[in-house]
Amino acid sequence: MFEWLIHTLQKYPEIAVMLTLMVGYFIGKIHIKGFTLGTVTGVLLAGIAIGTYHIPIPDGSKAIFFLFFLFCTGYGIGPQFFQALRKDGMPIAAFSFIVCVFSLILCWGISSLLHFEVGTAAGFMSGSNTCSAIIGVASNSIKDLHVSQADKDRFLDQIPVAYAVTYIFGTAGTSWFLSVIGPWFMSGSRAKLIEETKKLESELAESGNDGEDGAINNAYDQVAFRAYLLSKESVGDGKTVAALEDSLKANSRILWMLRVRREGKLMPVTPEFMLRAGDIVAVGGQRVSAIGADPLLGKEVADVELLTFPVQEATVYVRNKHVLGHHIRHLVNDPVFRGISIRRLTRAGIEIPLSPLTTFAKGDVLELVGIQEDLSRVVSFLGFKEKTGVETDIVYLAGGIVVGTLAGALSWHIGKVPIELSTSGGSLIAGLFFGWLRSARPTFGFIPPSSQWVLTKLGLHVFIAIVGLTSSEGFLTGLRQEGITLFLAGIVLSLTPMVLALFLSKYVFKFHPAVGLGACAGAHDESAPLLAVQDALNSKVPALGYTVAYAVANITLTTSGVIIVLLMSHGK
Repeated sequence: MFEWLIHTLQKYPEIAVMLTLMVGYFIGKIHIKGFTLGTVTGVLLAGIAIGTYHIPIPDGSKAIFFLFFLFCTGYGIGPQFFQALRKDGMPIAAFSFIVCVFSLILCWGISSLLHFEVGTAAGFMSGSNTCSAIIGVASNSIKDLHVSQADKDRFLDQIPVAYAVTYIFGTAGTSWFLSVIGPWFMSGSRAKLIEETKKLESELAESGNDGEDGAINNAYDQVAFRAYLLSKESVGDGKTVAALEDSLKANSRILWMLRVRREGKLMPVTPEFMLRAGDIVAVGGQRVSAIGADPLLGKEVADVELLTFPVQEATVYVRNKHVLGHHIRHLVNDPVFRGISIRRLTRAGIEIPLSPLTTFAKGDVLELVGIQEDLSRVVSFLGFKEKTGVETDIVYLAGGIVVGTLAGALSWHIGKVPIELSTSGGSLIAGLFFGWLRSARPTFGFIPPSSQWVLTKLGLHVFIAIVGLTSSEGFLTGLRQEGITLFLAGIVLSLTPMVLALFLSKYVFKFHPAVGLGACAGAHDESAPLLAVQDALNSKVPALGYTVAYAVANITLTTSGVIIVLLMSHGK
């Protein structure tokens, strides 16, 4: 039976790839006391194990999946990357770039000192910085080296060895360091930093939540509807809807009057509608404002019929230049926003904590709640409604990859040195540009988030699976030769840039400690440290520093895969 299985895998290598994905993902998802290998490492190790049975994989097949991965990665972070080049994003962008360049130089220095060969240095850089894309771009660069095919094969076999040995600490060790040592370095203790973070949340929320836990998370992302019996104290002898809403804003409560019951009859309202004592009014807004408004409006009552009206949701790309760069409080105070509540804001796939002082950036996606006519008005004001459905614009996707790979295949010379972006580098840059173009003109080029996830995850993991299957023979030999040395070197390369990052964040750029820790996580090109920091601080504030740093780090570290190969191969 076992021999039949091996023979079948050798005859049909596509089955071996799928088996590697299945086993690797299963292994990578296993949690033991909070520790996990991660799916990339799991798939790599599964591929190496299955590859010991000499599974032949067609040359070039993995490149197709890697191009999908790179393009969709660039597509997802494109708006934030170009936003980082603007004035307001430059401090965090510069911070992330410095950290990544330092990591590259340190990798070169350690690799030269320990006499690592080209492939080992590339895998070392990739695993220690948890940037899997380096594997692909470094592999492509190695194939273009002017060395013998035997040397190329040896270098390519070295990459997964170094990656597997260093990746685990690169993820788990850095997450521990930033979530445990980071708060101590930035503020003296975790408790003190939590206090400072809560203070920032209170400032962002303009002190409107009486110290409620997680106030910044709940201030603008939960919507509620309530009914109140208006009192004489709230409307006097009569007050327009607009005047009552303004009086509520003066008391830090943004609520909209949606419908009124007067003498048993349901009535629509306009800003000029005159309210009077005894009316029952349906109000809607953020939960923190809608609940407990009795002192300002009157007694809360249960009126199911009054509160039964159609409410819809809309997801919107923000691109109005009069909104970008401004705070949420300016938007919610604008008459055009009347009747609308914000449920969530995401940036580069990361949920951003919302407060009156949260600033909009190009490419931000808002989830809004309101009545259809109000939503239609606001959507046209903010930008474009996100297209719904699951259909990917294949012309845009494939066309972008074609343009990028063709540009990457071009070569030119500086003196006698040939320079080539490579097809992988071209695909990544094309993804950045086409992602930015989509955010600027969201009427075309739709790639649903679910499709991005599949193409990114599947593209990377199939690529890694094939790397494991084809590199199995040299893996164990390389691991025996340099395993301990690599592991210890990986600790140095993972943590030293983070020490520099903490120093720069605190003393040079002077970020808020919580925002700075988020930027440190982004500069490491990994979401796991961000989640660890957010969990340690019980706050989403670190995400404010993460997105721009991550976008810059992703590009810088991926590019370093080419540079480290060139540096280590010089003179060989």
